[in-house]
Amino acid sequence: MSAIPYADDILDSSVSMLQLVDVAKQLDLPITRVHQLIRDRQILAVRRDSVPSVPEAFFGGDGRIVRGLPGLIAVMHDGGYRDEEILEWMFREDDSLPGGSAIAAMHTQSAREVVRRAQALAF
Repeated sequence: MSAIPYADDILDSSVSMLQLVDVAKQLDLPITRVHQLIRDRQILAVRRDSVPSVPEAFFGGDGRIVRGLPGLIAVMHDGGYRDEEILEWMFREDDSLPGGSAIAAMHTQSAREVVRRAQALAF
């Protein structure tokens, strides 16, 4: 997992993060399974203060991975985007989406619109 980028280069410091051990507890999974989720690009991780972490916004109110997030990551990755670019796009301000960003819109009924926009970017 040495390819995990540093958050300071991508995300604003106000983005709330969960360390991988906290993600494991939240998802009720062994830490090795969280590492596998990252390798499989089901979720993306960054390093904040040299500690691998996952944006808290990747999880819904039920504590599970936001519905559609793995598909969104796959669409963008298949379109040639690197993990850093995907994260930057997801957290970029966009007033045309509910919540003001793609990741915020993933928590609403606009998740399909976010995926549609990601597909359009990829081509």
